[in-house]
Amino acid sequence: MNYKTYTKLANAALISVLTLIFAGAIVRVTGAGMGCPDWPTCWGMLIPPTSVEEVNFEKLDIKKFQEKAERMGRKPSTISRESLRAEFNSRHVWTEFTNRLLALPVGFFSLATFIASFRFKKIRPLLFWLSFSGLLLVLTNAWMGARVVYSGISPGVLSTHLALAMALICVLTFCVWAGAERPLKVKMSRDTRLVRMTVLTLLVLVVTEGILGTQIREMTDELSKTHLDSPRETWIGKLEQSITYYIHRSFSWVLLLTAVFAFSLAKKHQPDGVTPSQVGVVAIMFTQMILGLVMAQIHIYSWVQVLHVGLASILLALVFRWFLITPHEKSPVAEAGGC
Repeated sequence: MNYKTYTKLANAALISVLTLIFAGAIVRVTGAGMGCPDWPTCWGMLIPPTSVEEVNFEKLDIKKFQEKAERMGRKPSTISRESLRAEFNSRHVWTEFTNRLLALPVGFFSLATFIASFRFKKIRPLLFWLSFSGLLLVLTNAWMGARVVYSGISPGVLSTHLALAMALICVLTFCVWAGAERPLKVKMSRDTRLVRMTVLTLLVLVVTEGILGTQIREMTDELSKTHLDSPRETWIGKLEQSITYYIHRSFSWVLLLTAVFAFSLAKKHQPDGVTPSQVGVVAIMFTQMILGLVMAQIHIYSWVQVLHVGLASILLALVFRWFLITPHEKSPVAEAGGC
């Protein structure tokens, strides 16, 4: 097992996490979170049903469904085998089940990354322990996924689920970078304290904006339940009643300006030019601004929400990588290139 193999495994784990976040966003905006109302089975079956006729409602534990309905704010007495039959949605079933399946590569590659890290236990102990931490985060979030179902998609549980995913992205991004035989550090033509502090500020802003965004997503989830018959464009008026929404929207401009400033510093002081990942940060920032304007001024499209959430996770990985490749001090002899 060499450095190249380790970085491939860590990179596969990171990509699988980012893919899973996109899938999770699709589950949320389509309202498919309860497509499989039980866990680890789905409607009492290991292989989900494709039609309501395949479900044996007589074998379902109605009491558990009633308890879950109560946690979701519904009257338990309204839940019966007949109501469950009426609420069955095969599209939601397979959307949620696909999301569960996409969690399998995350676990597999995270475990493989941890096993591969054993050879670095003495020479790079931090890499070994972060690989172990990544595996623990995956296992913890898998348990949280079950809590999401058990809680009836409680907003607080969902936010914790996403926060753990953000932590996992950072851990795996570090593993990909530090697992290289010679971890990349870009060349800098001057003292890098300003550059490094600017990128660190950008990283903090991205995390903060992500937390605020989670609060907004909880609001839209609640609106999808309470304003089911209202057009989605009317949700904007409801969101504008929240100070969190205004902070999130205004904060995005601070984020963009910081990213542009950091990019200008990199372009000026990196003799070999900016890296693809640095270009990616600015490109995603401008894309996120456009998506935000679409949702704020035109319509809260489901596909825009999915892109907004998915790109935010990629942005976090790229900004953290940018911070990692920025040297602590002037380093004209440092290795350059890469992404």
